[in-house]
Amino acid sequence: MRSDNIKKGLERAPHRSLLKAVGLIDEEMDLPFIGVVNSWNEIVPGHIHLNKLAEAVKAGIRTAGGVPFEFNTIGICDGIAMGHTGMKNSLPSRELIADSIELMVEAHQFDGMVMIPTCDKIVPGHLMAAGRLDIPAIVVTGGPMLPGIVGDEPCDLISLFEAVGASQSKKITEQDLKNLEDLSCCGAGSCAGLFTANTMACVTEALGMSLPGCGTAHAVDAKKTRIAKHSGMKIMELVEKGMTPSEIVTQESLDNAIRVDMAIGGSSNTALHLPAIASEIGLRISLSRFDEISRETPHLINLRPGGSRYLIDFERAGGVPAIQQRLREKLDLDVKTVTGKSLRENLEEYTIINPHANREIIATLESPVHAEGGIAVLTGSLAPLGSVIKQTAVSQKMMRFSGPARVFDSEEIAMKAIMANKIKSGDCIIIRYEGPKGGPGMREMLSPTAAIAGMGLIDSVALITDGRFSGGTRGPCIGHVSPEAAEGGPIALVKEGDLIEIDIPGRLLNLKVSDKELDKRRKTWSPKVQEVTKGYLVRYRKQVSSADKGAIFS
Repeated sequence: MRSDNIKKGLERAPHRSLLKAVGLIDEEMDLPFIGVVNSWNEIVPGHIHLNKLAEAVKAGIRTAGGVPFEFNTIGICDGIAMGHTGMKNSLPSRELIADSIELMVEAHQFDGMVMIPTCDKIVPGHLMAAGRLDIPAIVVTGGPMLPGIVGDEPCDLISLFEAVGASQSKKITEQDLKNLEDLSCCGAGSCAGLFTANTMACVTEALGMSLPGCGTAHAVDAKKTRIAKHSGMKIMELVEKGMTPSEIVTQESLDNAIRVDMAIGGSSNTALHLPAIASEIGLRISLSRFDEISRETPHLINLRPGGSRYLIDFERAGGVPAIQQRLREKLDLDVKTVTGKSLRENLEEYTIINPHANREIIATLESPVHAEGGIAVLTGSLAPLGSVIKQTAVSQKMMRFSGPARVFDSEEIAMKAIMANKIKSGDCIIIRYEGPKGGPGMREMLSPTAAIAGMGLIDSVALITDGRFSGGTRGPCIGHVSPEAAEGGPIALVKEGDLIEIDIPGRLLNLKVSDKELDKRRKTWSPKVQEVTKGYLVRYRKQVSSADKGAIFS
């Protein structure tokens, strides 16, 4: 056992004394030591219940003959960080989370890990650490929040973000806005639609790193507690077998996870996170791979923000295993999972508990919601290295679009123009210098996209950025434009009024300006990166790579 390095032999008497200081007894020194990696805190709704899940995990570990040691990682709420300078810290926290887990686990020589993350950057940060450390590991994601109810209608955080724009344009009253504020977010869990947090939970399960059913089991459901206990027991089995993440997260399981992501219409942020996770295992996913799989994978369930259903509907329909059943012929069924069994064996054991909901909520391959999957990768003269859009959340009338550029060098400047009613139907908003280096930190742009939606412009205005979008964004919103403006990408050369062409079916994103004119502009161009002079973001800017590579450290 790895943990023998800190507890066995004469020379480890001081170490054992320190372990006894935290309450260990001699009988526990012969047992495996398991790290319980918890992102619990008191400010993020998705995390406020994770202390209880940790107790269940530890009970499972003890039941199966292990010794659990809980420690914490940081966790940022993207909703609270949204729309101001705080969002610069969200994506960079992913690398810091992975680093902190690595340091704790290596220093204390744990034999295995149960990881308990929720929310957008925390789940990928934990998975990156699991791949890097490559010791037995299992993930228990914290689960979705239930939808709120306002006026007998379900709602979620995105309802409120869009209500800000609706209120500004007098489409709803102040009391309507207050009702949504009070009731949209009704308690523990990650926001109730298929935004980035819940997408990553489903992707983690599809990768084989969580027990079946974990991704959609809700935060307030006792099912989640039972999964946590079983995960604590299962890690002991993985330690005994010596089964590590590199045996589970393979090129084949990554393709499986992308395919499930495309079928459920998940967040575009997976195009950042899955390449980063793969990189830690020593594998590579190109941006084009997302598009290849999306073209041959139908969209099978219409969840928020693109559709009207919530994660609770997906859970009723059978969750990730139900989608995998639909996709059987397109998946590699021989991949290993943390159950200790193959995906094929897991699906053979799966039973549909609610067959009516399963048929009603999840479409078939023969009659899908959309013929293609959730993400499209666009390239062209504005994005030579690629850009990403959640195509299943775009109305048909905006699948092809051209319009004059309205250019803004930060999110704040763009938001002021939107709220001042300076954006008109037919405009194409460009928000630049918000990429990994330019921001720095590649901020999400939910506030401007939701305001546009709330004002009723989502079917007539496009938005393009070298930053990124929340999983809750809908409409013709294209992010991850690479190269970014800070590195001199074509998006840096766009001028007010330039014609922008978007062709989602054709996978094109073009700036309709001649090469001669762009060469002329480049000679007088100088970057307008947002200034940071101290702290973590200075180091982040120096190390981070471009969005098409997953914004990993180079």
